[in-house]
Amino acid sequence: MQVDPRGQRFGAALTSFVLVVVLVTGSWLLLAAQAVVFVVGVVFGLRNAPYGLIYQALIRPRLGAPRELEPEAPPRFAQGVGAAFALTGVIGYLLKVPAVGMTATAFALVAAFLNAAFGFCLGCEAYLLIRRLAPRRVAP
Repeated sequence: MQVDPRGQRFGAALTSFVLVVVLVTGSWLLLAAQAVVFVVGVVFGLRNAPYGLIYQALIRPRLGAPRELEPEAPPRFAQGVGAAFALTGVIGYLLKVPAVGMTATAFALVAAFLNAAFGFCLGCEAYLLIRRLAPRRVAP
């Protein structure tokens, strides 16, 4: 499946905003909600994720069709990485170790901000690197 890269940047901008609020407030509930957003994107696809639905309904109609699409697998993998960091942060906050919660949230924020501001998806690049380095299966 192919996705609109502008939708990924929109989702990353919303994610960045949410993660900044988490860092300012220390709200594990808000971080847990962001983790759910990530997990929905991984499990049900980016078009069915909450930020993807907002983008499709409110933003894309005003922008028109994209010039190009990109494969869904790399940004979907990136959502999984984001979910891992968000869940780590939630656990840190719940266990009363705010340094773990803040550090995990900050890592997720850096990745989301790079995508939102510059279109550079760290998780996508990690996905591509893993694919290049993984041994290839040979048909019998």
